[in-house]
Amino acid sequence: MQAGQPDKLSETTLQSRQHHNKEHYNQQKANSNLKMSTEEHVWRAHIVKCLRERNRKECENFKEIIEQNNRLIDHVAQLKSDNLKLSVENEQLRSAVSTGGSGTGVQGAAVATLEKKLLSQQEELIELHKRKGENSQLIVDLNMKVEQQRIAMSEKEHSLAEEQTNNNRLRAEVHLLHSSLEELKKLNNTLLDEHTALQLAFSSLEDKMRGIQDENRCLVERLMRHKSKDADKLNEENESIIRKRLPSIFRKRSAKLKRDLEDAVREPSNSAPTSGNRNSTSPAQFVGGGMITDDDFDEATINGAMEAIGIDDTEYFNARFTAGELRPSLDALKASGYLGQANPTKILMKFEAHENESHAVRWSPVERMVATGGADRKVKLWDIGKNSTEPRAVLSGSSAGINSVDFDSTGAYILGTSNDYGARVWTVMDNRLRHTLTGHSGKVMAAKYVQEPIKVVTGSHDRTLKIWDLRSIACIETKFAGSSCNDLVTTDSLGSTIISGHYDKKIRFWDIRTEKQADDVLMPAKITSLDLSKDCNYLICSVRDDTIKLLDLRKNQVISTFTNEHFKISCDFARASFNSNGLKIACGSADGAIYIWNVNGFLETTLKGHSTAVNAVSWSPNHNELASVGKSKRCIIYSDS
Repeated sequence: MQAGQPDKLSETTLQSRQHHNKEHYNQQKANSNLKMSTEEHVWRAHIVKCLRERNRKECENFKEIIEQNNRLIDHVAQLKSDNLKLSVENEQLRSAVSTGGSGTGVQGAAVATLEKKLLSQQEELIELHKRKGENSQLIVDLNMKVEQQRIAMSEKEHSLAEEQTNNNRLRAEVHLLHSSLEELKKLNNTLLDEHTALQLAFSSLEDKMRGIQDENRCLVERLMRHKSKDADKLNEENESIIRKRLPSIFRKRSAKLKRDLEDAVREPSNSAPTSGNRNSTSPAQFVGGGMITDDDFDEATINGAMEAIGIDDTEYFNARFTAGELRPSLDALKASGYLGQANPTKILMKFEAHENESHAVRWSPVERMVATGGADRKVKLWDIGKNSTEPRAVLSGSSAGINSVDFDSTGAYILGTSNDYGARVWTVMDNRLRHTLTGHSGKVMAAKYVQEPIKVVTGSHDRTLKIWDLRSIACIETKFAGSSCNDLVTTDSLGSTIISGHYDKKIRFWDIRTEKQADDVLMPAKITSLDLSKDCNYLICSVRDDTIKLLDLRKNQVISTFTNEHFKISCDFARASFNSNGLKIACGSADGAIYIWNVNGFLETTLKGHSTAVNAVSWSPNHNELASVGKSKRCIIYSDS
């Protein structure tokens, strides 16, 4: 019986531990159920499902251990019963041996067998207790793992709750954004309706303005016709009066001028020839001959008579002298500036403008400053008023050579075009790049302001003209010309009409208010440049056949052609220019000279200074100065003093 007591104690300890584990498990389950009851209803079913799944998995893991434990308990109970029976039998045998003497040999053998059997059963019981302890430790380890899984699941539930809160917040923001979007759509529709109404009002006002302009034009034409008739009558009356009162004065002046001019022609001239091979005389020599100090010469009376008739000095000379005798002296007087503004023949400044070939030059409309552009991808500003050969500023941003430069009417912005298929706008004050206009598929040759400072028009070798809105930096209209554009101008401050010159020998006229294109003007060769007079009535066009054409825009007709046997257009983008009063035309030549013509058709002078071809020239709008650039990288400023 004493051998069986440790087995009972171990069994009792095992049962107490099982009971404790079961109570602990039931307590944890109760706590879990209590915790689940406090959660939101939407997660209750999910948590219950997770717990059931966990119980199913854990039951599968512990089922085999529990079954083995139950079998061991049953086996221990059976062994205890057998041990009890054997103990009883052993006691009986011992009592029989003590009462019956030493006993027989058969009984001794039976006792030994029973003892041996008892010993083996005790060893088996010890092994079973050992296995039971191992299974108990395994149960403890599995319980720890279950607790760790429970903690991890709790953390995930907490994270899931935070994500759900964040999701609800984001849904609220999306709803708010949808509401804002709907309000913006309504506002956009309202603005579109207002824009449409304003556009209709603008169209009606524009139509009304055109009607008023047409009516005004008709009234002006009628007024001009009436004034012309009145002027003709008045001229006839004045001529009749002058013929009666001043015949002797005209004869005296005519004879005096004839003698002085003949003396001037005979004397050697210090000035260079200006037209063909004829020698010219200076106006000082002409005046020094005594024309003004002649006592018989009434200057005030003659000037009053000329003003009354309505003729100028040129018409007076042509009317009073025969062309064969005095035409050379008349040309000399015109070339030397006696009958008009003197030509800029003196080199004021000479400097290296760019690292490579110089392509473009333009005067500022408000300052005594010149902008140049070259193949070194830079636009440079030069302060001519300070007579400085160092650039005032260098404007960068282009990735290819500069083809043209131009100022706006206020001189605050510079517009440049480039071979990198773009155009750029810089500010003069801070020399910053403000806008970059890209969209052409060919190099951009020219650009001008339209309705400044709002819009810009550009002409390119991709055979299109594009109009850009500088407020949105976007192309708002594209005009397909069908030929590469080399230069363009705008006819008025509103920029309603654009004139472009092309490689197919045509000058095209565009009205940006309508899509309709006016009639083209055909030239004998491809066009290299265009320039407008200040009153926008005349247009000069440099042509690749080494001529310069003068067009009257009121008739869209060529009224004069300028050429010379030594004059050659230097390149496909050679630029010609009007002077400020529109009476002279300058253009560079391939031989390095600059030719200056009077609009009446004769060559006034030729300027030397460049050793290579001249690409572009530009007259100063405020001074009698001329700027030029060429292939030799050099910029030269000519002045009349």
